[in-house]
Amino acid sequence: MADVLSQSEIDALLAALSAGELSPDEMPKEEDKQKVKPYDFRSPQKFSKDHIRTLELIHDNYARIISNYLTAQVRNNVKVKIESVQQITYEEFIHSVPNPTILTVFKMPPLNGSVLFETNPQFVFQVIDVLLGGNGIGKFKNRDFTDIDKNIIKVVNAGLISNLRLAWEDVLEVHPEIEGLETNPALNQTLAPNEPVALITFSVEMGKSSTFINICIPYLSIEKVLDKLVVQYWFQESDEDVLQESREKLRERLNIVNIKLTAVLGTAQITVNEFLRLGVGDVVTLNEKTSSPIKLVVEDEPYYYGKPGILGKNMGVQILDIIDKDVENYG
Repeated sequence: MADVLSQSEIDALLAALSAGELSPDEMPKEEDKQKVKPYDFRSPQKFSKDHIRTLELIHDNYARIISNYLTAQVRNNVKVKIESVQQITYEEFIHSVPNPTILTVFKMPPLNGSVLFETNPQFVFQVIDVLLGGNGIGKFKNRDFTDIDKNIIKVVNAGLISNLRLAWEDVLEVHPEIEGLETNPALNQTLAPNEPVALITFSVEMGKSSTFINICIPYLSIEKVLDKLVVQYWFQESDEDVLQESREKLRERLNIVNIKLTAVLGTAQITVNEFLRLGVGDVVTLNEKTSSPIKLVVEDEPYYYGKPGILGKNMGVQILDIIDKDVENYG
């Protein structure tokens, strides 16, 4: 995938910007004209725009949460910001991260399978340097991670991953649990190379340096909960109390609305000539028997069957049943 840069390319760009060798205006820009983007039918886009948008909203909140967490851990101002959410293949993700790197494999029930949390060496060595008494400033030599490095960063990553529960709580109740830690991405064979994944990339500003961390969520992991990764569903779930309160208010207001209720004793058909001859005292025969139920019409729509009668000094109608129950005869 041409849009995915390797970690070494990203670090080179950041170093050039920091040294003044490259200004932001000189950064390569996309042409204004519309480009044709190739589509590979052998690797279809399984994540819809709604799914990507919801993942972006979830992890934008996650970025704010772990900003506070990291600030408390390193006793320095840390800014974490979500940079992109995109669908790529697992092979492209593996090729885009450096080797060695810290790749934390964890489960997040009720999601299926394993999810990957990648923290690159720049981030790892800077955090470790601060936790061991350093200032976290300067360049760190790219080297293999020692057992001490792994144990320290595993504790930090455990805290970062546990905060996913807070970020996902409005959509789904998840329970993150670390399975293991890898330093060589190529050796991690949890997925097939062409398996689609959602790659969420965060930028981390710590002091004067900036680096990236990634979360890789396989499509197979969230396939069964895709219906919940729709923005409308998410907001509907989170605002259920508000919606219930609105329904109650609407019901209260509707209860005081006046409606017209008419009791229809029966109908008759006569000719125009018969109508013109009607006079006082004439009797028109209706199509209903005196023992048959009559219809109660609500705002011109028949709704109930009833029985006419007298209530005190007034005429009244006793409701027998609802018309949609196909009531036909009453003895």
